[in-house]
Order: sequence, then C-alpha cells, then structure tokens
Amino acid sequence: MDNENAIHLSGPFRINDSLGRTWNARAIRIVDESYGIIDVYVDLDTPMEDDPLHEDPVVIREILSRLRTLGYDGPDFGPAEAGMQDDKLIVLEAPEEFGRFAESKGWKNLAAAYAEEEGGIEPDDSAHDVHARAAFDALMHRLGVK
Repeated sequence: MDNENAIHLSGPFRINDSLGRTWNARAIRIVDESYGIIDVYVDLDTPMEDDPLHEDPVVIREILSRLRTLGYDGPDFGPAEAGMQDDKLIVLEAPEEFGRFAESKGWKNLAAAYAEEEGGIEPDDSAHDVHARAAFDALMHRLGVK
C-alpha cells in the first residue's frame, strides 16, 4: 500500500501471540478511501516467517484492543483472505461498523457517493461501473496485487 494514501491509526505497540511471544508492530493503518469494506493493515518489525499471526486469536484480540483504546467500539473482526497477508504484514477485514470509526480518522467511503447520487447501486451494476473498476484496479496496484 502506498503510504501517501494511508491513514495511520496507531504508531508502534507490542502484541503477544498465543505462544507467549512478543511482536513489535510499527503501525496500524487503512487506505484513505475505499468502497465499503475496510482492510486494516498491521505492519510488523520482524518477519512472521512460518507463524500465521493473522490466524492467531490472541494476536487479533490484541490488535482489536489497541483499536479500542483509540476509540473503535464496534464488533470484533478477523483476518482478510490468506493471499493478502505478507511476511511483515497482517491484514484484517473490518466489519461495516468500523466505517464510523474510520470516517472519524479521515477515511472516505466512496460507495456513499454512489448511494446518494444513484439512490443506491445494485450489486450487479457495480461490475459494469467504470469508476468502481478504476478505483478497484488502483487499490490492487497500491497493494502490489497483479
């Protein structure tokens, strides 16, 4: 993800995993705008190697605890799909309720503009929307997905 388009929610902090090991996280961040679902990125100082920290419930609980100290008060959430994870990056997929918190930090919900202009969009219509496709392609490029 391009840091120009990032909103930093947290600076450095420590998390423990289910084996009692401590990991240093550099930041929690999100992209500054997206369509609805928000991916939460947690940058680590050291590689996870073969430790799938994104699947560790203790790690996720500690990340959520950090977000709650920053003002998030919604439901728990879990890991994004395995293909989004990286050696020094944990990616979590936040629920819709996270949007209120994210908006308070400067995030822009691009889907809201469509809902206001069009009276809402049908799921099948979004696949044919040139603007949505361009935004999706730009996001995938920022994430380094080819």
